[in-house]
Amino acid sequence: MRFSDGTVMRLYPQTVEDFGLYAGMELEESQLLKLKTAAGQMSAKMRAVRIVAASSVSKQDLQRRLIQKGEDPDQAKQAVEWMTELHLVDDRQTAQQIVQRCIHKGYGLARAKQALYEKRIPREYWQEVLAEYPDQCDAIEDYLRNHLQDAKDPKQLRKVIDSLVRKGHSYSRIKQVLNKLTLDTEDFPEDE
Repeated sequence: MRFSDGTVMRLYPQTVEDFGLYAGMELEESQLLKLKTAAGQMSAKMRAVRIVAASSVSKQDLQRRLIQKGEDPDQAKQAVEWMTELHLVDDRQTAQQIVQRCIHKGYGLARAKQALYEKRIPREYWQEVLAEYPDQCDAIEDYLRNHLQDAKDPKQLRKVIDSLVRKGHSYSRIKQVLNKLTLDTEDFPEDE
């Protein structure tokens, strides 16, 4: 929408319809203020829909991202509440999706916790979704078999172990698998 002073306001069709706007229409100051508020609310809601459609997000992460994209903090909060009422944002479900993705990628428990933290999932859901996190020994073993060409080369072994640690696996689990594969664990740290 272009105003007589040359300023432009981008509006969604729903807002144009809600206000009955048409070319040449004159708005009083109070109507203009209501239009700006409604346009901001619609912008926050539509941006929230696009963000949620693109990836799994928690309520807190969605609100942060909306504000980061330039939405008014109050309107961002209202958009998150609107999305929650429509059951389009659910922290528990998002937490479950994140954990399933981590399991699928062969990540250890520590990496799954980091992913939950990064997505700003409230800690109240962590214990529930991590309670049945599977033992990742098979994933560790597969990774070792696929990435370790020379088990006798200590540099290569250290490189692969460091990679497993970055994937969130504990030293004790890695050592357990190395022992199973009868690889040398003499210089291996004892603590997790």
